[in-house]
Amino acid sequence: MSGKVWLVGAGPGDPGLITVRGHEALRRAEVVVYDRLVAPEFLEIVPEGAEVIYVGDQPGLHSVSQDEVNTLLIARAREGRAVVRLTGGDPFVLGPGDEEAAALRAAGVPFEVVNGVTSAIAAPAYAGIPITQTGLAATFAVVSGNEEREGPGAPIDWAKLATAVDTIILMDVRNLASVAAAMLQHGRAADTPVAVVGWGTHARQQTVVGNLATITELSAGLPTDRPAVAVFGEVVRLRDRLRWYDDRPLF
Repeated sequence: MSGKVWLVGAGPGDPGLITVRGHEALRRAEVVVYDRLVAPEFLEIVPEGAEVIYVGDQPGLHSVSQDEVNTLLIARAREGRAVVRLTGGDPFVLGPGDEEAAALRAAGVPFEVVNGVTSAIAAPAYAGIPITQTGLAATFAVVSGNEEREGPGAPIDWAKLATAVDTIILMDVRNLASVAAAMLQHGRAADTPVAVVGWGTHARQQTVVGNLATITELSAGLPTDRPAVAVFGEVVRLRDRLRWYDDRPLF
């Protein structure tokens, strides 16, 4: 008898941002397969006796391949167990959810996608930066800053993005310098406001603000052990009056 797999997004890091449905799936899980972007607090929800499997990876050092994860999910579900695949953010926003869903569908294993709050929106919000604003920004694009995920079939058209989109959200800013250079090359103004949010929604969140010409140097001190989010656009100017997380009382 086949079990079922829940592809659950854990959100951007703050344990309070997981959805009610995601929390419920974890509470009933018999197997949990999770990655490095998942906060330890989520594992406290898992029932005692459940099998918990770490398949974390980090740029340039993959401990478990995607094919191996797919095989693992299928095998555990075919044992008749309730399996939760827990990933950071949203599984369908620059995550592995599409590949896992396709593998499960091909194997005839029932699955459900439980969306999570993506850091593309949450990290800027915690920094006091809305990604759209009436009269200022009506469009936004979310792109990956990880060239490893951008194969020949999925090039980024910076010539269009640089000038046709109000706000650009860059996920994983290891290539911030090359992205900034590409945007300048294709017509984005050098004084375009830019913010980089490291450890978004975590207690140790850090935000650096500059412009397209200065942000690479200014953000050089941010930790690189977790992905950061960069926001390019006029909405960054709203941070001074909308910031709340940095200035919140600690209690």
